[in-house]
Amino acid sequence: MYLLKSLIIAWGAVGVYAATATASAASSSITGCHAHGADIFCFDQHGDEVRVEAVSTSESAVPAQYTGCHEHGTERFCFDSRGNEVLVKEESGSEDSAGKHDEHHDEDGHTHDEGSDPQHDHSAETDSAEKKDCHFHAGVEHCVAAEAEEHRGSSCNIQVRDYDVPLRIGTLFAVLITSAVGVFAPILLFKLPFASVNAVFSTVIKQFGTGIIVATAFVHCLGELEYEATASAIVMAGIFLAFLIEFIGYRMTNVREEGVVAVPAVEPKSQSRNDTLRESEAPVYQQSGLLRLGHNHGCSSHPSRPPTKFSVLVMEAGVLFHSILIGLTLVVASDSFYKTLLVVIVFHQFFEGLALGARIATLSGPIFPFKAVMAGAFAMITPIGMAIGLGVLHTFNGNAKGTLIALGTLDALSAGILVWVGVVDMWARDWVIEGGEMLNASLSKALTGGAAFVTGLILMGLLGKWA
Repeated sequence: MYLLKSLIIAWGAVGVYAATATASAASSSITGCHAHGADIFCFDQHGDEVRVEAVSTSESAVPAQYTGCHEHGTERFCFDSRGNEVLVKEESGSEDSAGKHDEHHDEDGHTHDEGSDPQHDHSAETDSAEKKDCHFHAGVEHCVAAEAEEHRGSSCNIQVRDYDVPLRIGTLFAVLITSAVGVFAPILLFKLPFASVNAVFSTVIKQFGTGIIVATAFVHCLGELEYEATASAIVMAGIFLAFLIEFIGYRMTNVREEGVVAVPAVEPKSQSRNDTLRESEAPVYQQSGLLRLGHNHGCSSHPSRPPTKFSVLVMEAGVLFHSILIGLTLVVASDSFYKTLLVVIVFHQFFEGLALGARIATLSGPIFPFKAVMAGAFAMITPIGMAIGLGVLHTFNGNAKGTLIALGTLDALSAGILVWVGVVDMWARDWVIEGGEMLNASLSKALTGGAAFVTGLILMGLLGKWA
């Protein structure tokens, strides 16, 4: 009897020890570990979620569990699979903070089971979500959590957002109308029958447009890279490309003119006095082509005459490259910034339209078809970019390396083209090259033109703060 009683007591002691060991094993590990941003969260033996003081570098790097949990004073520590000790904090807080965390879980595609009751506030996580470093790459908003940025590289993943598509479709037509009004207005108004009004309007719009183009090149297109000289090198390539197109175009036109205009090799033996006077008043076609090129930069043989189609086409090419990128980046911007950016783009396109339309209007010939086609191309190009953006709205990753390189390269090339057009074909040709419209103009005309030019620089430079 005594022996049986001893066995029962022994088995009872073993059972108690086993239960204690099991509970100890359960409490010495935390499981179900997952990451939210740079923070790691796990569940303890009671189903409560705890935060682990460790930084995750990727989703796959988060361990499934931490074991060997123990206490040092009031703090609790566990070991990861590599034997590294991490601090475990129990979270507690209001229902409001818990609700915010649940929303964060839902955004990440992670939900709590009904059995768990996460009553805590992840203050560090909330602060990380609120404190973001938002900036722009080639016009595309790029946000990185400030805390995460200290621990790991910037994330270049797609920013998942809910876009107001109907708003974007409606504003596409607003941009179309604004661009059309801006580019067609100078072409039509230059035909005004009032000579004095037309002259003042022409001067103001042309010089205002010059300021717009120069500011667009240096403020809107020319960005920054980690290696600063890269953007400048691409701009130089754009400048050279614009120069090459105008130079080759001029040479081709010059050869064609020399084939049409025959210069007599031998003077007639006799000619009347009237013939001599008419000959002295006629244009000198045998002037050196190089000399003429040096004075007109690819335009007509006199700087004050209308520019050639080549120079205006080069200008439009630079504007079109820039405008289609504007349309694309406008649509993919977040709703929080879209309305502000839209207002800026509307003014941007109107000003650029005035600048381009003023130069198209100076070309010789009727409005239809050439001038109308050029103006129509500008009016349509930004809405086309917006339509492309709508088509790729949920798949476009403006933070991807390849996308940034492509957008930045096109913007830098546009900057180079517009630098050449704005500084050489417009600014210098009107103001400092012999025969320029403003070089020997009256004081009032020079002041009016100068004020319009500076106004264009200031307004377009100011818009560069947002776009």
